[in-house]
Amino acid sequence: MKNDIDSITTSYLRLQTPKENRSNIIVFLLIFLDLIAFFPILAVPFNKGFLLAALIPTIFIHIWACLYIIAPYKYERSYYLFFGVYGIINSYVLFLSIQKILYSIIGVEGYFPFILGLILLIALLLVMNIINIKVLYSGTYARLQNMEYNHNTSPYLTAAGIGYVLSQLFLTLVYDNSIKMLFYIFLLSFFSIVTAYFSIFIHRYIFILKNYETVKKVNPEFGLPKAQRKTYQKKKK
Repeated sequence: MKNDIDSITTSYLRLQTPKENRSNIIVFLLIFLDLIAFFPILAVPFNKGFLLAALIPTIFIHIWACLYIIAPYKYERSYYLFFGVYGIINSYVLFLSIQKILYSIIGVEGYFPFILGLILLIALLLVMNIINIKVLYSGTYARLQNMEYNHNTSPYLTAAGIGYVLSQLFLTLVYDNSIKMLFYIFLLSFFSIVTAYFSIFIHRYIFILKNYETVKKVNPEFGLPKAQRKTYQKKKK
């Protein structure tokens, strides 16, 4: 029964509906990935290297997304894996957009800025996932859902985000002092924080797999095709 499930597990299994999942994919892929992240790579000055580096993962995630647009009910479980991978890819393409500004517009040379930027990106992804696990098992998600706000968590998330943005801005300032370029880097870095947060969905997917029986107790229709859900609802009545 649902009452037998602990509050931590319940808080992590408050999942969106398949319709909401499909809407998320359309919005985030078109706006965050295509418009904000990928479009700057297509803009002048054109750089073939950055385009190829961004094109392959972008095409891959778009093809994968078709499953959840066409059949969001049937593939509800794997959606969480998809969305986590999408978060990593979107963050990576945003990283490439930042690097394009540094190399193709500002005129940075050498491998150091690229390697440092990549290390910062990986660190951001790791920190987001570590914080997510800490927040989950400390019961913070459960308290938040019960409107019991925990002030101890905010500093971690804030520090991770601010640290990433400031490091990118500092890297830009080393090579250029243009306010316009700083503004672009700031925006791309800010969106990187948002998309990096989405990578935590991989952990949620693993959590769902490990606790699938519990998931079915909370939501018996989870993972069923739409037609079977209608049949289940009729039987329930």
